[in-house]
Amino acid sequence: AVHPLWQSPLTIPGGTRQSPINIQWRDSVYDPFLKPLKISYDPTTCLHIWNNGYSFLVEFDDSADKSTIVGGPLENQYRLKQFHFHWGAINDWGSEHTVDSKFYPAELHLVHWNAVEYPSFEEAVMEGNGLAVIGVFLKLGARHEGLQTLVDALPAVRHK
Repeated sequence: AVHPLWQSPLTIPGGTRQSPINIQWRDSVYDPFLKPLKISYDPTTCLHIWNNGYSFLVEFDDSADKSTIVGGPLENQYRLKQFHFHWGAINDWGSEHTVDSKFYPAELHLVHWNAVEYPSFEEAVMEGNGLAVIGVFLKLGARHEGLQTLVDALPAVRHK
C-alpha cells in the first residue's frame, strides 16, 4: 500500500525477525528436511473487501479450518485471515521485501494464524509463532483473470 510516508523505497532495517527483509540469493541455504507447503483454500470462506484508509483487505471467515496452510516450516496448521497488497507510486518499486535489493512492482501478503495454539487472531498476532504470512512478488504482465475479478470489485470500496 502507498502510505503517505512511503513515497520512496524503504531502507532495510536491522534485526533477525524484522520486516521488510532483503532476500540475498547467494546466502540462501537449501533445507532438505523442509516438507512441502500444503495450501487449501475454500473460496466460500471469503467474507468481504474493505478499505482501511491506505489499502484494501480481503477478509475470510476463520472460525473453522476451511482455508488453511500446513507443512513447510510450520509446526501447526494455520488459518487464512486476510490478504492484502503492497504497491508503490511508480512501477519500479512497491513490494515490501526485496530479492538482492531488487524491488517488485507489488507484493501480495496472505495472512494466516495459528488456531491450534491460540483462541483468536488477535492473540496470535502477539506471539512469535502466531502468524504465517505467504508473500508473493508480482510483476507487470498480461491480464490475469483471478486478479481482474478483484480489481473489478475495487470501485465498491473507494471510501474508508
